[in-house]
Formats: sequence, C-alpha cells, structure tokens
Amino acid sequence: MDSLGLFLPLMLLCCQWTAVPAAEETYWTYTGLVGQSEWSQYFPDCGGSSQSPVDVVTTQTKYDPSLMPVTPLGYSQHGNKPFTLYNNGHTVVIDLPDWMGLGGLPWLFTAAQMHLHWGSGGPSHGGSEHTINGQSADAELHVVHYNSELYPNISMAMTQRDGLAVLGILIETGEETNQAFGNILNYLSRIRHADQKVSIPAFDIQALLPTDLGRYYRYNGSLTTPPCYQSVIWTLLHERVQISQAQLLKLETVLYSSKAEDADRMLLQDNYRATQPLNHRAVFSSFTAESGKELTSGEVTAIVIGVMCGCVGLAVIIRFIVKTIRFFTLLRNETVVVNSSTSSWDVLPSNRPAPMPRTKEPEKEKEQKQDMALNSTSEAGQKEEPSPSLQTEP
Repeated sequence: MDSLGLFLPLMLLCCQWTAVPAAEETYWTYTGLVGQSEWSQYFPDCGGSSQSPVDVVTTQTKYDPSLMPVTPLGYSQHGNKPFTLYNNGHTVVIDLPDWMGLGGLPWLFTAAQMHLHWGSGGPSHGGSEHTINGQSADAELHVVHYNSELYPNISMAMTQRDGLAVLGILIETGEETNQAFGNILNYLSRIRHADQKVSIPAFDIQALLPTDLGRYYRYNGSLTTPPCYQSVIWTLLHERVQISQAQLLKLETVLYSSKAEDADRMLLQDNYRATQPLNHRAVFSSFTAESGKELTSGEVTAIVIGVMCGCVGLAVIIRFIVKTIRFFTLLRNETVVVNSSTSSWDVLPSNRPAPMPRTKEPEKEKEQKQDMALNSTSEAGQKEEPSPSLQTEP
C-alpha cells in the first residue's frame, strides 16, 4: 500500500511536468487544427478577458490629458553591428539591440524585437490586427519592449501584468516606395522558409515610425499570438505610414510558413488575429475626439451629399440674385427711354409757364357783342343803297 501510495503521486507529477512543455511547444497556426478558435484550448491565457487586438471606436475613447508623447530612445543609433532578420513561421522578426528603448511610460522599457502582420488580398483587403471604427489597414508593425526597471529580461517580464509595452503602427498602401521599410522587405527573399535567418545592415528604426508620436490610443491588453499573456501596455499610433503596392505584394507573397525541407509549401499570409472583445476595458486617447476623429464611410457619404446640396443651394441663390439684378437693370433702362421721349417742359417742369385760366364770358358781354355785330351789318347794307337825290332824270 505504501509503495502504491508513493507511485500514484509520482505519476501525477510526471504527467503535469510533461503536459506544460507539450502546451508550450504546440505548433499553432492562424487557421486549421490549432487555429485562432482553438488557441485557448492549448494556451489558457488566449481565452482571457483582456486580449488583443481590439477595435478602437473613436467615439468611445476617453481623452486623457496626462498622456505624453511617446519617446523612442536610441532608435536612430543603430551602430555598425548588423541586425538579424528571421522567419519564425508566423511572421518576420528583427531582434533589436538593448540600447533602444521607449520613454513616455511609467517605467523605462527596453526594446526587444519588432515584427509585422499582413493579409493576402492586396490593398484595401485588410491585414492589420487592430482596427479603427471597424476598418483595418493593409498591415501592422509591432515594436516590442519589456519593463527593464522591474524585470531582468523579456522572458520574465512577459508573464507580468506590467511587463511589456508594444508600439503599434498601422500601414497602408500609397504610391511612393518607403525606403525605410525597404531595409526589411528587400531581404525577405533570403528567408523565404521558416527558421531561416540572415544578417542585414543596421538602419534607422525611427524612420519606420510616423512623424506624429503625440496622438495615440492606449489600453491594457495581451500578446496577439500564443501564449497570449495579458501583460502588454498597448500604444497604437493614430498617424499611419505608407508603403507602395509593390512592397505590400512582396510582403504577402514571398514568405512561406513551411520549412525548406517540407514537401508542401504554404505561403505565410493572413497572419493577423481577429479583434477581441473589450470586456469593459477603457481605451484612452492622447488627443481630443475633434482633433483626431476618424470618419466612417457613412459619415463621409453624408458629408459629400451635404456639400453637394449646399453647392446646389448656393447656385440657386446666385441665379436668383443675377436674375433680380438683370430685372432691375432692364427696368431702369426702360424708364430712361420713356423719359427721353418727353418734352423739355416735362423734364424741367419748373421752367414751364403756368397756363392762363379760362373763364366763361358773361352773358351781358356776349349780347353786346352780338348787337354790335348786327349794327355793323345793317350799316353796311345802308351804304350800298343809292341816295334818292343822286338819281338822274330821263
């Protein structure tokens, strides 16, 4: 009984000891048997309540005036020692020297590595892990740092709630080639398969970042890949960077998630995790909603329609004013023509003599005038008759 009692606990300890490495060494994928929906079965933290990435709804963020601009430390001081670029089967990774760090946080964080996430459909088909108002970018860059004030290395820090700080940069497609990203993308053909590494010339890491480091979103989350430890202080920059379509195509089509000796080659694509629930977490912003508001497609459509209606209304008003001016101008011209056709007395009424008043003649005067006319007529008849004294005898 004693030997049996000792044997059973030893067996349980042995099973527990072997189970932990099995979970850590499980080869996970984004799709398939150990895809995103199954991660929590093998990595319990992936089912936690503070997972990343998230969808940032700008109208629901909380402005925090105490959030200062993030400060890259030593990003430009790359030195002469080359960087190591490698394909780990999930993404492309660059190890960063320990003199690089990130300021503007409660503790000093030392840089550890950076990596990329992307899609497979080209521009405007998604590929970023974080989204803004439901809209994804074409790719996303993560620069990972660990809390070097409290923990000696990243392995220990990543298991602590305040252990990591990740800088997230959204990438979209533009017309010009991004020379800074060319320092990475131009060497992808040398690490096409998983577990391949190559040394590349050191370059200015800060050139990968946007110019505006003062506007960003901040929240507490997790690693976006297994083991999904909820130990990350996320800083998602508001301003985006651009790469060319050719650079995005190279990122989406050159790498394989399979090893060189594998018979079946699998392209390394769509290596982004779906957004996770916030679960009452707060997303803070370092800027006001008015100064950095992202417009949805519906809002843009409403603005365009409003501008068009405003233009139409303005055109109608202008047309009415022009017609009114023409009407009064024509009316004025007609008035001048009518006035010019009148006499000078109408034009200068003050110089026109007043008309003489006309009155009826009195009846007496009228009768006297008639009598005088009759008398004159009779006198004329008498003068025409011959005088008797003037008659001659026979």
